[in-house]
Amino acid sequence: MKNDLNELRSRPNGNYIFDSSWQDLHILTKHWKSDLLFYIDDLRFLDDLIDKYIIWISKEDDLESVRNIRKRIVKTTKECDLLLQGINKHLTHIEGLMEDPFKYDSHNFRTEHQQLENDITIFLKTFRANRKEVFKVTEHLIESDELIRILTKAH
Repeated sequence: MKNDLNELRSRPNGNYIFDSSWQDLHILTKHWKSDLLFYIDDLRFLDDLIDKYIIWISKEDDLESVRNIRKRIVKTTKECDLLLQGINKHLTHIEGLMEDPFKYDSHNFRTEHQQLENDITIFLKTFRANRKEVFKVTEHLIESDELIRILTKAH
């Protein structure tokens, strides 16, 4: 798992978190927030995509598969919301440290920063897996003979 985390990080390896200025960590955290806001929008899109195709599903196995994906999308959205809350709190702490370097324990803050980054990296891995699964299922539905037959009858 450690190697997977390193491959998905958005910062250089090494002691970057413990050696960086507050301004650099602030910029990095704002970047995380921007990314997570994008992921929230993308999760809404994926949920809407599922909504559009779920009405065409007639096979119970396919329907159950889509329901499971939808549950994972909802769970991932909640995880993203929690990460955004954590980032907003973290930004408040960074801004406090930029104003007064003694406001918070620097080492604890940097350790918290590193944990937040690890949580985001794990979230991203889950997000990508869910996204891939939604596209795989919708592609299967679009290509299925049954969907083509239903659409042809509708016209």
